Amino acid sequence: MSREPNGVVTSYHNGALGRIRSRSLGTARAGVPQVVLIHGMTACDYLLPSLAAMATWTRAHLIDLPGCGGSGEPPHELTVAEFADAVTDWLDHRRPYRPILAGHSSGTQVATAVALQRPDDLAGVVLASPVFDPAYRRLAQVLYRWTLDLTREPAGLERVNRRERKRAGLRRLVHVLRVHRRYRLSDAVTALRLPLLVIRGHDDALSTPGWADRLAMLAAEGGHVEVPGPHTFCWQDPNAWSEPVRTFAEHNGLPGTITPPAAR
Repeated sequence: MSREPNGVVTSYHNGALGRIRSRSLGTARAGVPQVVLIHGMTACDYLLPSLAAMATWTRAHLIDLPGCGGSGEPPHELTVAEFADAVTDWLDHRRPYRPILAGHSSGTQVATAVALQRPDDLAGVVLASPVFDPAYRRLAQVLYRWTLDLTREPAGLERVNRRERKRAGLRRLVHVLRVHRRYRLSDAVTALRLPLLVIRGHDDALSTPGWADRLAMLAAEGGHVEVPGPHTFCWQDPNAWSEPVRTFAEHNGLPGTITPPAAR
């Protein structure tokens, strides 16, 4: 299990789609958007090192989607759009001013769906290890590539994810895999009118370099960074994406702004 960094503030929000746990760390800084991290399939704690890394330069938040990690049960199994609704509800409740949404793996789809709903409320979107690459979209391909990627991940990662995956259960994991495989990320990115940063691990077995590059080119304002590591590169080396996200956030921040003028 990844250990919570010192100073983490844990909060809960009772939304229409289930109780959401969020963990926050760091200090909001003028001109630098806060970052909201959205995890991949049913596991959350593997992003705690990323929360700590990004908290060194801004206020960072890690959301557990309904039915995952420390959040409550949803009223039914959710679609990608409903996961996005839950995140949007949390944003309305917590009100971080124009944050960066940073999704990892299937969380990239949720982040993009939120951004399509609320483009004026965000500073930008980060897609780390986006799925699913059209080259590996069929179920047999996904399962094979996932198994292959596990051979490239650090041994401790599965120990971190095991408890949360057990809590979610096989039925939920199968459901989440199914709804995310149906989501057309490239179509969503094409419609996006926000700055976009795509980050891919060099050894990610679930995607190709061309897929990440294509997503960046489809965006109205997109960039692509390749970093060392497999699909979950951010667990062992959170700085691998913290630094590119920091540059992206500083470039897309509003000078001198931490909170909305009306809230001051």
